[in-house]
Amino acid sequence: MNRRVIAAVSDMLFASKIRGTAERLNVTVGFARTEDGLFDYAKAEVPSLIILDLHDTRLDPFTLAARLKSDEQLRDVPLVAFFSHVETELQRKALEAGVEHVLPRSVFTRRLPDILTGEI
Repeated sequence: MNRRVIAAVSDMLFASKIRGTAERLNVTVGFARTEDGLFDYAKAEVPSLIILDLHDTRLDPFTLAARLKSDEQLRDVPLVAFFSHVETELQRKALEAGVEHVLPRSVFTRRLPDILTGEI
């Protein structure tokens, strides 16, 4: 079964890394630009994983995470978020919002194949 991942990532470098790694692993990845867009996309076909960039200014990743975790259909979808290691407050807020895995950018990049294949 092909895994389906949704990412809310505006940073072109990280989006490119996610897209390239996903292609090599035969994982389908879609990118959402807004909170409502991601939510609607996830409701249409429940993904295997949702990735959030905690620095994405187009949306509020904390509100989005809480919204996803409060939805009966989506609450069991794992959430992985990444952040700049110097901004530990973002990590705390993400965990409080229901994100299961909150990783510094360097760890996220290093573990990306495992993240996309569900081994994290």
